Amino acid sequence: MFDTYVTLVGNILTAPEWRRTTNTNTLVASFRVASTARRFDRDSNRWVDGNSLRVRVTCWRRLAEGVASSVMTGDPVVVVGRLYTRDWADVDGNNRTSYEVEAVAVGHDLSRGKARFARTRAAGATSEIEDDEGLRA
Repeated sequence: MFDTYVTLVGNILTAPEWRRTTNTNTLVASFRVASTARRFDRDSNRWVDGNSLRVRVTCWRRLAEGVASSVMTGDPVVVVGRLYTRDWADVDGNNRTSYEVEAVAVGHDLSRGKARFARTRAAGATSEIEDDEGLRA
């Protein structure tokens, strides 16, 4: 009900890793994105880095399939999704928190390059009947 949606603009830090869930065989892809603020420093006449944010991005199903075959480390991307925190304990028992985004859309940042889109079509229903009877005739 109160999901927090964010839009991240940054670069992919890690190559997308994908797997299938054990129960439902659903495709999942994940990678890390870094978003670093930049500003022009007039005193030094150059661009300088500001604060940065690094988050893990998780993609499901068809989005995971598209991400796994379309993006790689270093690519500039725009990610839209639900932001949440994950609490966990490290090997020493220390409590940790990480920020994660469950993506609903991922695309290349076209302000920093060019891309060509290739639409994938879902396999539709067919009227063809496949059975052994047709082969016996």
